[in-house]
Amino acid sequence: MIRGKENGFQILQSIDQGPFELRTTRDALGTTPEGGVLLGPERPRTYEDLSDTEKKRYDADVRSTNIMLQGLPKDIYKLINHNIEAKVIWDNVKMLLAGSELTKEDRES
Repeated sequence: MIRGKENGFQILQSIDQGPFELRTTRDALGTTPEGGVLLGPERPRTYEDLSDTEKKRYDADVRSTNIMLQGLPKDIYKLINHNIEAKVIWDNVKMLLAGSELTKEDRES
């Protein structure tokens, strides 16, 4: 049960804080005679470079995006399906739904 709560928290964290950023890394190429470390050029990090905690956060980002896209009505999905980040999707859905509520109130008045 705790595992489910943890996954839910990570999904909410992804929506609130935006996506996990992979950033860049540098590989250790060897050591210098003085004992220093020789580093290679910067390169983008890949999934394999992530720690277990970072992998969980990255996976939660993917799950949260999929959950949100699957739960949208078709008319809203068509407007925002080009977004790949859960936070951007969530913000756009809130904006679209708030707009539809204002339009509904205008019609009623």
